[in-house]
Amino acid sequence: MHRTEIVVVISGAGRGIGAEIAHRLGRSGARVVVNYRSNRTAAHEVVENIRAAGGQAHAVAGDVTNPRDVATLLTATKNVFGRIDVLVCNANTVSPPLADIESLSWSLFESKVVGELAAAYHLTQQVLPTMREQSCGSIVYISSTSADYVGPGRLAHGTAKAALITFAGHVAAHGAAFGVTVTTIAPGAARTDATAGSLPPDVLKRLADKSILGRATEPEDIANLVATVLDPAMRIAPGSVLRADGGFGLLAGGPAAPR
Repeated sequence: MHRTEIVVVISGAGRGIGAEIAHRLGRSGARVVVNYRSNRTAAHEVVENIRAAGGQAHAVAGDVTNPRDVATLLTATKNVFGRIDVLVCNANTVSPPLADIESLSWSLFESKVVGELAAAYHLTQQVLPTMREQSCGSIVYISSTSADYVGPGRLAHGTAKAALITFAGHVAAHGAAFGVTVTTIAPGAARTDATAGSLPPDVLKRLADKSILGRATEPEDIANLVATVLDPAMRIAPGSVLRADGGFGLLAGGPAAPR
């Protein structure tokens, strides 16, 4: 299938990384479904920006941790565009609690880990039959370098993202039998409105100083990597986990700072 014909569903695409992925793919000619949970204004602004650039886009509200909302999202996509070729699991379902084991309540830990996996689980389970019927499809999971970074206050976030990577690996092995490719992208600390509170100027400077690029990761970096993954000419191995941390991990001598 030609790249410009693909239909892409992006969860949590009303802002931040998801919105940038939507813009990037929309500019490439993909037909984009912008999923959002509550910020209708932001999501529709993304849609209008894509349309203004000559692309096709549609916004659908829904909490992707809820299987009924996921069913509505995927049905709406097929009603509008006729098929689903790509799923990008990006939604940040629960803000990560910044606490260590001694002060982190089970309820906060559980909500982060379960929320992360529920979104990936329900979206994946419900989109796979469509991709099986088409004998093709791509799923991209947005994880984080927090999966292998041990740092203060990152217990819940890191555990959730590590679990997502493991989940994606199992889906990759399952989907390969009927033409579905699965890739995980693990961003480092990306500067978005969602991370503004945890990435003050001094932290951004430290990231920039230890990055090959000389700056913190931007949403555009992740969006460009998603576009690369979806380019059929790239032939990226199924189940790959690709880091997008600006080379921070290399210069820091270990895993990159968390997203």
